[in-house]
Amino acid sequence: MAKKIIVIVLVLGALVGGLAFLLKQEQGKVNDGSPDSALLKVVTTSTMVTDMVRAVGGERIAVQGIMGPKVDPHSFQVTSSASAALLKADLVFYSGLHLEGKMQETLEKRAAEKKDTFAVTDGIPKEKLLKPQEDFVGYHDPHVWGNPELWTHCLDVVVEALSKADPEGADEYEMRAGLYKDSLMELHAWAKKRMEEVPASQRVLVTSHDAFFYFGKAYGFEVRGLQGVSTNSEAGLKDRAELVYFIKERRLKTIFPESSVNAKGIKAVAAEAGVAVSEHELFSDAMGDPGDTVELHGETYDKGTFVGMIKHNVNTIVDGLK
Repeated sequence: MAKKIIVIVLVLGALVGGLAFLLKQEQGKVNDGSPDSALLKVVTTSTMVTDMVRAVGGERIAVQGIMGPKVDPHSFQVTSSASAALLKADLVFYSGLHLEGKMQETLEKRAAEKKDTFAVTDGIPKEKLLKPQEDFVGYHDPHVWGNPELWTHCLDVVVEALSKADPEGADEYEMRAGLYKDSLMELHAWAKKRMEEVPASQRVLVTSHDAFFYFGKAYGFEVRGLQGVSTNSEAGLKDRAELVYFIKERRLKTIFPESSVNAKGIKAVAAEAGVAVSEHELFSDAMGDPGDTVELHGETYDKGTFVGMIKHNVNTIVDGLK
């Protein structure tokens, strides 16, 4: 009996020692970029914000985007999985300017109470924001990523928040943000050159909703949308009739559906106006599917990235209008 007790004590001692050793190893592990070992758990809203935060944070953070490809941020309703992610998050980044219409109040309340939630568009100088359209009174147009150069201003908010939460990673965040900014400025220059291929008379962009004013201003296009700035607004019969008349008057070749908006309305307008509908949807409020890689005009890009999203839009518009 005494021998059995001794054996049991020895076994228990070995188990405790083993657990202590494993715990010590676990505490000494360096972050490998996986969700379990990342220093910060970060939640993001739109796919464009998710792409930026991942690019800046690298392997030091674990990012969970709660809005997937083709999801409309204007009408997004928080799911149970999104709620759970938000509860566990160390930091939250969202676009702002009321893009996340139904979430805006919740996000602003958390930002005020916990100081861990940030609207990336707060980094954009107010004078660079476009004035609100009729159905968005009181707010600026939130679709700022249409101009990649303007979108770079949002990097400052991301770098500052990550660096404050993880000071040891500040230099890395700054470096990665610089690289991301360089890629966006190269993208902006490429887009300008590509857009010059469209004749001046055809530089008119008609889409499902008013998400391309920043894009149009950046690249010299007149923009018209069937719906307003928010997809929650509905186009009335008068608006639709006016748009049909406008398309006919300008003798446009193609109008464009959007990935996050039902195409029924824009197709009906096209039928009435006798104009073609692009076979490719534009990405307005969300990027494409990650890994959806295409080769076009001598370039290869992933439509599930911000750079790929803009390149897809530019190529679709130029090919449709020139």
